[in-house]
Amino acid sequence: MPHPPDTVRVAVIQAAPAYLDIAGTMAIIDRRLAEAVDRGATLVAFGETWLTGYPAWLDTCPGMGLWDHGPTKEVFARLRRSSVTVPGPETEQLARWARERGCTIVIGVNERVDRGPGHGTLYNSLLTFTPRGGLVNHHRKLRPTYTERLVWGPGDGAGLRAVDTPSGRLGGLICWEHWMPLARQALHLEAEQIHVAVWPTVHERHQIASRHYAFEGRCFVLAAGGIQRAADLPAELEHPPELAAEPEALVLSGGSAIIGPDGNYVAGPVFDEETVLVEDLDLAAIDRESMTLDVTGHYARDDVFGFEVRRGDRLG
Repeated sequence: MPHPPDTVRVAVIQAAPAYLDIAGTMAIIDRRLAEAVDRGATLVAFGETWLTGYPAWLDTCPGMGLWDHGPTKEVFARLRRSSVTVPGPETEQLARWARERGCTIVIGVNERVDRGPGHGTLYNSLLTFTPRGGLVNHHRKLRPTYTERLVWGPGDGAGLRAVDTPSGRLGGLICWEHWMPLARQALHLEAEQIHVAVWPTVHERHQIASRHYAFEGRCFVLAAGGIQRAADLPAELEHPPELAAEPEALVLSGGSAIIGPDGNYVAGPVFDEETVLVEDLDLAAIDRESMTLDVTGHYARDDVFGFEVRRGDRLG
């Protein structure tokens, strides 16, 4: 692959999907991609399980922990039906858009496995598409966090890597994977220049984790958060009174930001509104900041510490 330019223009999409609606969400992706590319972006990132929405109801609506709770099972069935297969028609369309619009796309999805090993399992996945390569990386969240374990299975290490793109060497992790030191080190060893950190919303602790990742990895971080309104909480479930009375209240409030390899903000964070965050990144800043810290190079101690990534086989 040719050496990427020293300056690349990136975009983070902070917007609400059409919740649990594949066709509606794909239409929004089409529109938002066009907006980002029209503004010159060659790399476009969407947040955690953006296709077709993060299950915020797990931590918001009463009754989630009840055994054999009928309304919850109905919502889970909707989640399964609105999840995508990889490969599938939605991934083929995303690959087409990447090719036709000359941009790299990173997007979080609810993934469903329909056959073979892992049949019936849902995963929290992060997909990367490039203009020439189509789907070049498929990462599944290694360990769903807390209530998420009710809906997603644990992922595998097959996608725990960075890939070359026209915008630079690119990797990504999902939400609390940024607090797994070994997952971070695995990606640092992949020589990322740009890292996509996807979150349901990038609140204060997630801002800290994203900024720390940029500083530790000496890379740019696109912290992508989501927007979700109370009206998008499933109608089958009981809603907290304060949200039932305010359908436009935000359950997920964004917080998307772009962070430099010194840990400082380049753009954002932006809360409480839909936006397309666009910024030019000077990749030469990575070389300047690596003078003081390089956790895989001159600041590493391979004579003291050993590290191995067992990527293994895809589970399903």
